[in-house]
This record gives sequence, C-alpha cells and structure tokens, in this order.
Amino acid sequence: MMKFQRSLTLLAGLLLSASAALAQAWPAKPVNLMVPYPAGGPSDAIARIFFNPLGKELGQTVLVENLGGVSGALAAQKVLAAPADGYYVFQGSPNEVILSPLANAAVKLKTEDFRLVHPVADAVMVFVTRKDLPVGNVDELIALARKSADRPLSYGSVGIGSLYHLILENVQAQTGVKLAHVPYKGNAPLLQDIAGGQVDFAVLVYSAAMGALADQGRLKVIGQLGAQRSELLKNVPAANEGQALKNFSYKIWTGYMVPKSTPEDVVVRLHAAIGKTLQDPAVRTQLAAQTQVAAAPMTLAESAKFFEAEAARYRALAKQINLQPQ
Repeated sequence: MMKFQRSLTLLAGLLLSASAALAQAWPAKPVNLMVPYPAGGPSDAIARIFFNPLGKELGQTVLVENLGGVSGALAAQKVLAAPADGYYVFQGSPNEVILSPLANAAVKLKTEDFRLVHPVADAVMVFVTRKDLPVGNVDELIALARKSADRPLSYGSVGIGSLYHLILENVQAQTGVKLAHVPYKGNAPLLQDIAGGQVDFAVLVYSAAMGALADQGRLKVIGQLGAQRSELLKNVPAANEGQALKNFSYKIWTGYMVPKSTPEDVVVRLHAAIGKTLQDPAVRTQLAAQTQVAAAPMTLAESAKFFEAEAARYRALAKQINLQPQ
C-alpha cells in the first residue's frame, strides 16, 4: 500500500513538473493574434499597437491575422477550432463573442466557449454621416429620419447582431423612426462607403482614419455615445446632450481571449504579459492617438467577473429589442 501511495505521489509530482515545463516552454513558437475584421479598421489598429511589445514580453513573435465576416464570428470560430494551447489569441469585443451567437443562426459558438484574459482598450463610439447629409447633430438626424419614413435613411454596421446594429435598433424603438440596415464585413469598408456617399450614416468606433476623413470634409462626426464627452474627443457633443436620446450611453471594449480549455499556466503567463504591455507608455500614447483608452489593470478573477456581467448586459439588450437569430 505504501509503495502504491509513493507511486501516486511520484506520478503527481511528474505531472506537476510537466505542467510547469509546459508553462515555461510556452510560447515555443510564434503566437497568432486573430483580428476579426479586415486590415485598416480600429480593431486592426489596436493589434498593430500591441503585437510588437506583447511579443517582447512573451519572448516570441506575435503575428497579426485578419479575418472578417459574419460580424467577426468567422475569426472567433477559427480560434475555437484551433488547439486550445495559447498559440491562437482572439482580439475580441462584445460584437463577436456575445452578440453574434444571439443574432446569427449560423454561428454555433457560445460566449462561454471563451475566457477573457484581460481587456486592453475602451473605445469612443460616434454617429458618423456622409458629408452632404443635411444634419449637424443627433437631434437633427432623428428629425430627418422621421421626415424620411417613405424613403428610410440607410445606416451601415459591421453585421446583423453587431453592437452597432443593436444600438440603432434600440434608437428606432426609442424614437419610433424607421431606418434601413446595410451590413458590412468591417469598419474600414463601411467608412469608405460613408465617405463615398453610398450609405447615409453609422454608429462606429471613432478612429484616426475617421478623424482624417472628417478633417478632409469627406464625412461628418455629429455625436458620441458615451455618458459624457470623452477626454479624447472634447469637441464632439454626447448624443444625450440633445433631446431625442436622453439617458442614452454606450461604450465598447476590446480584450484578449482564449478558448476556455486553454491550460491555466499559459493563461497566467499571457495575462502577465498583457498587463505589462498595457503599462508601456508608448502603447498608451498610441492607443490615445486612436481615441482608445488603455484598459485598467484586472486580475484574472476580475476579468472573468467583468466578462460575465457584459454578457448579461448585452443579452438583456438583445431581448429588449426582440433580436432573433437569422
């Protein structure tokens, strides 16, 4: 019996040693950072800020991979289909991992399939219109939509069930206006079409590219969606400063996620590397230049609690507007 117990103890020790060795060995090859939208959008800009400093913290190359489609769920599903070994990290937001399963019947992933390792950035969302839409603020936009019931204004989003789509469904429910939805594969092509006048307006994450187009007079940024004006965008009024959308506020976060069955040691190592990267002054400055605020430090337990609360919030919003999988 004693011999059997010694064998068990030895086996447990060997397993612990193997686990520790695995953690030390990870990453032993390049890590793929999966971005769920085409190159050129705000999501891609975040990845381009993080991949080098994160790679330095990990002691390995981090490769950025872009895959748009299905409101970002295509990329999320690719990460879940890969081995859960930490070599595929998903750069996600509520759009892809919480909302897309609620909106798209073809999306088979569940929010709980992912584990949020650490949020990395909070964005400012804005109302953006084509340059010649005859409105200067959100109240005027709602008034124009009300007058255009026979030929509804068109709005773009990054897909059915994306947060931007849900927000504008909520706006229609609150105000009684009717709008025509035009889904896109990502922010960058949608922004190009607003600048080209093919779509009337959108709710999108503010980006340096959008700011440049606005400065060139190719589109207009008429309101932001936060509870108050962002420190990074003081000259654009909050939508709730007007009359049409009182008590109206949204923000969107981006975080680094892995499949939930990823080994704990790997998750701990990745969490520490992300935390250190977020403290890098150059990273914080570059995020601010993209009108993104670096996420506050969170423990793994806090990240899990935050993710759970966000899932509950957006599921409640989907239920409120009676979102049905299509």
